[in-house]
Amino acid sequence: MLGVTGMAGLAALTGVATGAVPQAAQERPRIACIVTYWGATRSHADWIITKLLDGYWWQGAHTPSRVDVVSVYIHQFETSLLGQKICKSKNIPIFKTVGEAVTLGGKELAVDGVVIVGEHGEYPTNLKGQWMLPRWWLYQQVIRVFEQSKRSVPVFNDKHLSISWDEAKWMFDKSRELNFPLTGGSSIPTYFRKPEIELAVDTPIKASVVVGGASDEGALFHCVDVLQAFVERRRGGETGIKAVQCIRGPETWKWTERNPWAGNLLESVRTRFELKPGHFEEIAKPNVCIVDYTDGTKAAIYSGQGVGWTYAGEIDGQKDPAIISMLDWPGPFSQYHASNSQPHWITEMMVTRKEPFHAERLLLSTGIVAYNMESNWENGRYSAVGRRIETPFMNMAYRSTRGPQFSKGERPPNVPYKRGFAE
Repeated sequence: MLGVTGMAGLAALTGVATGAVPQAAQERPRIACIVTYWGATRSHADWIITKLLDGYWWQGAHTPSRVDVVSVYIHQFETSLLGQKICKSKNIPIFKTVGEAVTLGGKELAVDGVVIVGEHGEYPTNLKGQWMLPRWWLYQQVIRVFEQSKRSVPVFNDKHLSISWDEAKWMFDKSRELNFPLTGGSSIPTYFRKPEIELAVDTPIKASVVVGGASDEGALFHCVDVLQAFVERRRGGETGIKAVQCIRGPETWKWTERNPWAGNLLESVRTRFELKPGHFEEIAKPNVCIVDYTDGTKAAIYSGQGVGWTYAGEIDGQKDPAIISMLDWPGPFSQYHASNSQPHWITEMMVTRKEPFHAERLLLSTGIVAYNMESNWENGRYSAVGRRIETPFMNMAYRSTRGPQFSKGERPPNVPYKRGFAE
């Protein structure tokens, strides 16, 4: 079942012809879910996996699930009592290793897709502020089974691939080497938008700003992924990242004064939301992530409140900036929190075996965040004005051909999740 959009609407969103789905894809894919922690209703595992189990809200209606979760692995098992309870109620086995979860206890790959949710749990943070979640460790164990079985299946990886560019590039390269679809990232680029528009492919973007909560690495990634979802549609397509820099504290505003393109776009966001002058400058810990693209396009991500996640783009030949916001999610702990459109696109990839967007975007978003966190540190010393890190190796080039992928229509009800058992 495809909700209110039907097959014609799905074709318009994905660019895939309605008759292009192979017959084998009509069967319900069997999914292994590999998670770090599933012990709270606010955990990403709960937001995502429950939608794969019970369905999700898409285009103004509840859509039943089209996949079957057949196995689960939980790294921090002892504290994941909610996940244990859900799996017991659904008769889903929880395996002791990643390998057993994707082989269903056998010797070879035995599922049709893998969902990795390496988010939340008790893990340390390093000196640079990077949360040391074991996403690469989980992923590489899945890859080991793929290689031993000489077969692979689609993989979803929640949020960024890794805190390390080397690990992230290895993860991406393995998807190409073993020929499996890879997706992941933030749920925010596919969330409800105001206005409900998408930039056309080949929009002549000159410069971009994203404003949103970016106080730490995880929050920054949401903003970076929003940025990349828009700028990949610029004229000529994506060309890759030339350099990344992070500036923190009052120096944020000195840099903004020296770069009026960024100041003008930030001001356009302030006036659109009718905020008082100096609203963003009042943030307690300001910071800006500066991104220079290989083709000369410029971008900056500011940490700011009161605007949700908002993109502002300077468009060649257009008087006013394009301003698109992702706002007002229901919740924070309702049945239909942020992760609804994301499970829809996870499901689409599992059913069609096609990436919903270029996985290069996920890799570039990961790299921007990694080098932003690296920028303020050199030889063990911290500087609020981070060094500009040249990144010629992030020369990923591609042209986005996807249609709009964000939620539209009536928003979901803000009601408690109906789990089918007493809490």
